[in-house]
Amino acid sequence: MAALSIHIFILFLCILLVLKLCGFRKRQQDEPPLMNGWIPFLGVALEYGKNPLEFLRSIQREYGDIFTCKIAGKYFTFVTDPFSYSAVFRQGRNLDFQKFAMGFSQKVFGHADFNAPMYSGSYRDIHPIFRQTLQGPVLQQLISTMMENIQMVIRRDDSFNWVTEGLQRFVDRIMFEAGYLTLFGKEDEALVTGGGGCGAPQWLSMRQAMEDFHAFDKALPEMVAGLPIHLHLKAFRAREALAQKLHHRHLKRNKCLSALIERRIQAFDKMEELDENGKAKTHLCILWASQANTLPATFWSLYYMLRSPDAMRAAQAEVDRVLRESGHTPEHLDKPVVLSKDQLDSMSVLGSIIEEALRLSSASIMIRVANENFTLTLDSSKMVAIRKGDHIAMFPQMMHMDPEIYENPTEFKFDRFLDENGQRKTDFYKNGRKLRHFLLPFGSGVSECPGRFFAVNEIKQFLTLTLCYYDMELQDPTMPPLTTDCTRAGLGILPPKQDISLRYRLRRWVPTHL
Repeated sequence: MAALSIHIFILFLCILLVLKLCGFRKRQQDEPPLMNGWIPFLGVALEYGKNPLEFLRSIQREYGDIFTCKIAGKYFTFVTDPFSYSAVFRQGRNLDFQKFAMGFSQKVFGHADFNAPMYSGSYRDIHPIFRQTLQGPVLQQLISTMMENIQMVIRRDDSFNWVTEGLQRFVDRIMFEAGYLTLFGKEDEALVTGGGGCGAPQWLSMRQAMEDFHAFDKALPEMVAGLPIHLHLKAFRAREALAQKLHHRHLKRNKCLSALIERRIQAFDKMEELDENGKAKTHLCILWASQANTLPATFWSLYYMLRSPDAMRAAQAEVDRVLRESGHTPEHLDKPVVLSKDQLDSMSVLGSIIEEALRLSSASIMIRVANENFTLTLDSSKMVAIRKGDHIAMFPQMMHMDPEIYENPTEFKFDRFLDENGQRKTDFYKNGRKLRHFLLPFGSGVSECPGRFFAVNEIKQFLTLTLCYYDMELQDPTMPPLTTDCTRAGLGILPPKQDISLRYRLRRWVPTHL
């Protein structure tokens, strides 16, 4: 009996030791409710990963608008009340975004740690370049270049017969190439073909780059979860192949480089500690940021528009109106379409279609890391204690799918973001109060995407030009609505779980060489 008691005591001590080593912690005074989960290290990661939206909703119903979850060894405090988002954004002194973002980027893209003292001074000059080259009047040049490149790719489809292709493939092959060329420029044709007309044309090089991009991007959720890229050989090879194309010696020979890339080349060339591959990895970040969310966002915008006859009629009418105002004849385009930023901004129907598609497909997460122990005061005046090292997280999809804010939130309504005058609607309410933040597919505060205006204009241009140049229809419009792939929750716009067939043809009066 005594021996049995000793064994039980030793087992109890072992259990306590395991719990201690595995990092189960206790909730302290004034801290949010805590979900440690029952699996060491993972915590509630499995439950969260199955369906983040439903998991967070269930915890919110039980514990309220703020709670802490252990996920893969880290503690995330979720703030779910959209009125309290501003309280988090104002905590710049106590909450850090740059450290988290740099750690994520370094792990995935393989570049240097620019938070290190040897880089930090020079790297501070990099971030302002985004706003200086992607916002304001300078955006017009990017828009013009993108318009030219989309039409260049479209006019390569020189068949007036009906073609069937996956909608996702159709969107990706046009938007990836046009977006890549707009930022990184066009290779000199003589260099591509070896000067004698031999070799592969650039569009084939772009197809390979797109395949490499998708191979790399597909592995991103696993890399974010902690899997080293070297254990995902296909993704590693794809990343290195993409980086090779972005070496400065190649980019400097390209024509029509964007101001963004030109300025970044100049800035990184001043960092003598970086080799060519290290510089290229920083541009790979830009390639991923410019494509990873724009491609699925464009897919969903076109998909929902094609599924809704009312959306198609309203969009076509708006496109025809703007074309006539710009001197084009919608029924016979005898010259390339040229639209200004102001004209694109005036297209409120397309804007509403895009915003509604973003609302339905966005599952981004906004994260900050606590620098110190501090007290966070919520909109309700409730005060909660936050521990140093914990992650503060906001998951806007909870707001996007809130039936109190958006009636029938799972339905696509092309005019949801239009007011009674046909202009952009910004009045949305919860608990009888107007929301300051009602749609956040691009983040907010210090983590807000600096390229968001260019991204929306890219999608508007694509929708405009496909409506100009193609007859299009879903091959099976009666097919049940597509669903999103939740495995990428937290990374931005969710792609579809599967593709859907699109039938299209160039309109008879469209010249294939303008």
